[in-house]
Amino acid sequence: MASFKAIIPLILCVCLMVGSVSAQLSSTFYDTTCPNVSSVVHGVVEQALQNDDRAGAKLIRLHFHDCFVDGCDGSVLLEDQDGIVSELGAPGNGGITGFNIVNDIKTAVENVCPGIVSCADILALSSRDAVTLAGGQGWTVQLGRRDSRTANLQGARDRLPSPFENLSQLQQKFKDVQLDDNVDLVALSGAHTFGRSRCRFFDGRLNTSNPDPTLDSTYADQLRQSCQAGRDTFVNLDPTTPNTFDRNYFTNLQNNQGLLGSDQVLFSTVEASTISTVNNFAGSQSAFFTAFAQSMINMGNLSPLTGTSGEIRTNCRRLN
Repeated sequence: MASFKAIIPLILCVCLMVGSVSAQLSSTFYDTTCPNVSSVVHGVVEQALQNDDRAGAKLIRLHFHDCFVDGCDGSVLLEDQDGIVSELGAPGNGGITGFNIVNDIKTAVENVCPGIVSCADILALSSRDAVTLAGGQGWTVQLGRRDSRTANLQGARDRLPSPFENLSQLQQKFKDVQLDDNVDLVALSGAHTFGRSRCRFFDGRLNTSNPDPTLDSTYADQLRQSCQAGRDTFVNLDPTTPNTFDRNYFTNLQNNQGLLGSDQVLFSTVEASTISTVNNFAGSQSAFFTAFAQSMINMGNLSPLTGTSGEIRTNCRRLN
């Protein structure tokens, strides 16, 4: 009995190690079960970009908004249904799109590997492809996530960064999910180097009686002209190379041409630690690309469901 008691801690230690290993993501997760998944996803994303310049930005936004609420588990994709109150009702998810592209990817993957690849992993893979197809640098995507059987509307309300927040608020939200509040924040914000935003997310900065002093006046005049068509008018996030993944987002900030208030605060907040990071990325595209790739990996590792947790959804919008 004494000897049996002596080995109990060892057994517990081994069990904990096994549990830890099984919970890890792996770049080779689908090598035997769905070896063509990366090429299938890439092909659908490439086709989507031929029909929609905004496709890449839509996909990366879905992945970002997924990971910030209870981790990267595909919960952002769920619609209202029995037992599910969708996260899409949160203000931070206002106007979020791209579900049709995810549906197309899921259909293509199911045709070759039914019931194998999660919607959460599809978001991770398609985000990488969105960047590389727009001229950015790729990274090795870690895989093995499973899909949540729950959604968290309140979590989406509380945790998603807002275009109206100041730097300290943005930094706190990054710290809350264990992401770095300087490099990860600045690098991931750099995804705004492509895509569009509706005028309602920044037109408060254009008030002629009280204009935002951190917004270049000539650029503000251009934006007022663009937004005359209405608050739901789309404007390029990057006025210089709107469909290319490059460092121009950061040079725009240096020139007080960050479209969203939450962009410009990274550079215009006095004595902010983020200023030097913006300058670094503005001066070196390779530095930005390297940091962005690592930050995407960091974000993709946020609380994934693995092993027997969750499920592999057949339809990304609904539970099985």
